[in-house]
Amino acid sequence: MTALFPPVRLANRPAVLCDTTLRDGEQTAGVAFSLDEKRAIARALDAAGVSELEVGIAAMGWEEVAEIRAIIAELESAEPVVWCRLRMGDLDMAGKTGARRVHFAVPTSDRQLVGKLKVDRAWALQNTAELVYTAVSRGFHVSVGAEDASRTDPAFVAEIARVAQAAGAIRFRLADTLGLLDPFGAHALVSAIVARTVLPIEFHAHDDFGMATANTLAAWHAGASHLSVTVNGLGERAGNAALEEVAAALEAQGVATGIDLHCLSALSSLVALASGRPLPPNKSVVGDMVFSHEAGIHVDAILKNGDTYEDPRSAPARFGRERRLVLGKHSGIAGLRAALAAANLPAGEAVARAILPLLRDFAVREKRPAAPEDLAHLVAMAWHLERLNAEDGE
Repeated sequence: MTALFPPVRLANRPAVLCDTTLRDGEQTAGVAFSLDEKRAIARALDAAGVSELEVGIAAMGWEEVAEIRAIIAELESAEPVVWCRLRMGDLDMAGKTGARRVHFAVPTSDRQLVGKLKVDRAWALQNTAELVYTAVSRGFHVSVGAEDASRTDPAFVAEIARVAQAAGAIRFRLADTLGLLDPFGAHALVSAIVARTVLPIEFHAHDDFGMATANTLAAWHAGASHLSVTVNGLGERAGNAALEEVAAALEAQGVATGIDLHCLSALSSLVALASGRPLPPNKSVVGDMVFSHEAGIHVDAILKNGDTYEDPRSAPARFGRERRLVLGKHSGIAGLRAALAAANLPAGEAVARAILPLLRDFAVREKRPAAPEDLAHLVAMAWHLERLNAEDGE
């Protein structure tokens, strides 16, 4: 079968995930991490194998600088990156953090340049050259990002990349700042810039149309080597590409990310608590119910052979989790009998058939799966109804 987006480079090349939970993730409206939460998140990301962390915006002030220094002290292997606007003052403040990596965000679309900064393309080119050269001269490793790249003339994006490279940048980021791309557009944009620069390409997606993960995968297939993500997809407006989704999807395709998939669930829960954004039960990879099965046809098949509705690439064990067979409105006889037996309750087919309508009524009424104690109650209820029916028959 021919791939929809054939890779432009070797298929076995790895993908480097660059996490921005502590920067773009905290820019989610209403989200604010304490220092202790930031440190715990940084440690968890580091332990999970994330290669690079955007640890904050030093230009926010001296308190932020102090927090960035504290976060950096927690890291054992991940590289910390300080995010900067295209301003000398931002670079000066980044220099106080102890980080040796900085990222400059360059507004590239005419809407951003004129509408936000009241400047032109020449300003962007000149300031990119000056700031990158100055940062490199101060000993920083510098990446440059094209903000709003998806609404920018690709030729100008390529020109920014050329200037950044000449000034000493080590990487170039393409940001779909408003989340306007679909996977075809993301692939086309990355392909166009990969062909015009020797700098490694990073892709930064937003989820305004629910396609951040898909766009990020398309970007990798087009030649992007670095992928920007956040835990749980936190970020401005609808959020960013979710670390857990991107890592799981790439690893399922045989692409090495360096991420320990067993760490994802605990990492996700940590960030959900710190951000005050509870996870939906059906959240991909990390949701509480994503490895649960209820439908009778599915459960019957899984009881016979697990891989009928689970694939080794996405099975719960791959993420350090377990399959759950739950009882509800759509359960069938096979699943119900298995649950009755597991609860040490009568599990004959006649018993199951007597309980099944009671289970369906329970599911509609309670809006949750039936637990073992609920089953015991249903068995007693079925027995009681059977006795009443027998007495009526007499």
